[in-house]
Amino acid sequence: MKASWAVEELNERTFVSAIPDLATLLVDAVEDGASVGFVMPFTHEDATAWWRELAGEIAAGHIVVVLLRGEGGRAAGTAQLRLAQYPNQRHRADVAKVLVHSSMRRKGFGRALMSALEDVARRQGRTLLVLDTISGCDAAVMYERLGWTRAGEIPRYAAMPDGTLAPTTYYFKDIR
Repeated sequence: MKASWAVEELNERTFVSAIPDLATLLVDAVEDGASVGFVMPFTHEDATAWWRELAGEIAAGHIVVVLLRGEGGRAAGTAQLRLAQYPNQRHRADVAKVLVHSSMRRKGFGRALMSALEDVARRQGRTLLVLDTISGCDAAVMYERLGWTRAGEIPRYAAMPDGTLAPTTYYFKDIR
C-alpha cells in the first residue's frame, strides 16, 4: 500500500501553527550536518525564533513556504520560494531551505517539494529559479536529476554546522 502524504502551501495563519513542526525539521537538518545557515549548538528554541522572524515576509508575500506531511500528519519536509522583489528581478525566485527529515529521506519527498515550488513559481509568474547547495551533497545529485543546470562553484563559501568551510554550487532552472 502506498504511503499517504500531502504538500501544503502555508498561508499566514497555517504558517504560524506549523512553526513547531518547521522548527523540528530545521533542527534535524542542522544536527544531521546540513549547511542551511546555522552552526552548532543549535536548539529548538533557536529554530523556532528563526521561523517566527519569517512571518512578516510570508504575510507580505515575499516568501512562500510549503510543508510536506507524511502518514499521520507528521511533518516530513519543507521548502521555501523566496520571490525576488526588485522590478528587474520579478521573473525569478530563489529556492531555499529544502529540508526532508533524516528519517524520511529516499521516499520522493524532496522531488515532491521541488515540484510544489515550481508550481508556486509558475502561479507567481516566475520563470527562472536559482538555488545553492553544498557541492557534491545528496541534494546536488537530486537537483541535477530534476533538470537543474549547474552554474558554478564557489570554494569555502558556506560554514557547515561544525564550522568547517565547504564549497557551494549554484544551480538554475528555466521553468517556462
